[in-house]
Amino acid sequence: MIYLDYQATTPLAPQAREAMLRWLGGPDSDTFGNPHSSHRMGRMAAAAIEAARENVAALMPPGGRVIFTSGATEALNMVLLGTSGDVITFATEHAAVLDCAKAVEAQGRRFTVLPVLADGRADLEALAAALTPQTGLVAMMAVNNEIGVVNPLAEAIALARQVGARVLVDAVQAFGRLPPDPRSPPSSPLSDPDFVAVSGHKIHGPKGIGALWMAEGAAIQPLVHGGGQEASLRSGTLSPALCAGFGAASRLALAEREQQMFHVKHLWNIARAAFADWHLNGSAEHRWHGNLSLRRDGLDVARLMSDCRQIMFSAGSACASGSGRPSHVLRAIGLSDSQAKSSIRIGFGRYTSAAEIESAAATINAAAKEQGL
Repeated sequence: MIYLDYQATTPLAPQAREAMLRWLGGPDSDTFGNPHSSHRMGRMAAAAIEAARENVAALMPPGGRVIFTSGATEALNMVLLGTSGDVITFATEHAAVLDCAKAVEAQGRRFTVLPVLADGRADLEALAAALTPQTGLVAMMAVNNEIGVVNPLAEAIALARQVGARVLVDAVQAFGRLPPDPRSPPSSPLSDPDFVAVSGHKIHGPKGIGALWMAEGAAIQPLVHGGGQEASLRSGTLSPALCAGFGAASRLALAEREQQMFHVKHLWNIARAAFADWHLNGSAEHRWHGNLSLRRDGLDVARLMSDCRQIMFSAGSACASGSGRPSHVLRAIGLSDSQAKSSIRIGFGRYTSAAEIESAAATINAAAKEQGL
C-alpha cells in the first residue's frame, strides 16, 4: 500500500503516539485524572495540557492564546458564529466555513461568498469592492485543501484592516508546514491574523483535537456552554492524551519544518516529472508542494481508483468523496463539471519516499493509459 492522501489526514507520528500512551491511563496508573480537578492527578493532567498548549502556540504568530477544540471545524464555527458584523469569504473555502452561511444569516448578518482567480487564489479586487464598514469578519484559507494554492493573506488582511474587520484564517493545511512569521522564507500565509484554526491530525497528531488561536484583543462569544473549561470560551473536559499527542506532533513539526519543506519539494519535482502530461489544477507558483491536483480530460476517476486500489489518493477532496458532485473548488477556478470529475489529488509529506512516488505514478499512468488516455 502507498499512502498519498496527506490532505485528508496524516500518519500518526511515533512521538505523538508515545506522548498519548502515558495519558490514556488504566486503573493502576496515576495518569487518568480529570485535568480540571484540583487534586494531584488533576494537576498532573492539567500540566500536560499546558505543555501541549505551549508546543502548539510555538507554531502560531507571536502572542495571543491557544484554545483547544475538537478540531478545526469547531474552531471555525466558534469564530464565524461568535463574532459580530457581516462575513466575507471565498468560493474555494472548506465546507466548515461555507456551510455556516445559514447560521450566520439567522443572526441577521450578511454572508458574502466572493470568487477566486483562475489560478485558485483569492480575488483581492473583489474583496476590496465587497468590504464595508459593516464587515466584521473576513474568512480565508491559508492553503487550499483541494488544490494546494497559497492565498495572499497579508494583502487580504491589509484590506480588511481598512474597514476595521477581523480576519479568520483556516490554517489546517499550512500549520506546521509554512512558518508563521511573514519575514521567514518562503513568504508565510500567516501574517498578522486575528484568529487561526488548526487541526491535529493534519500534522501527524491524533484525530479529534484541534485549536483556535486568538490574537491579543480578539474576542468571541462561546458556542458551547457548560463548565467553561477553556478560558470560558469552550466548555467540556479536555483529553490529556489528545492534547499531549497534538503537542508532540507540533513540537516535531517545528523541529523538522525546514527539512520537511525540502523533502516535499524534492518529491514534488519527481511527481511533476512523472505526471508531465497531466494538467495541473491551480497555481504552480503559489502553492504548498505536498499537494498535487491533476486532471486528464475524459478520465474515469472511479475506474482509475479501482484499478489502483493499493494506492491511497483522492478524487478531489476527501470531505466530498463519494458524493457524486463535482468539486466546488475546481468549479470555482473555472473547470467544467466533466473536467472537475476527471481530476485527482495526490498528497505527500514527511513519511513519503521518492520510490513510492515513482511507483504510484507508474501505476496511475498505466491505468490511465488503459482508458485510452
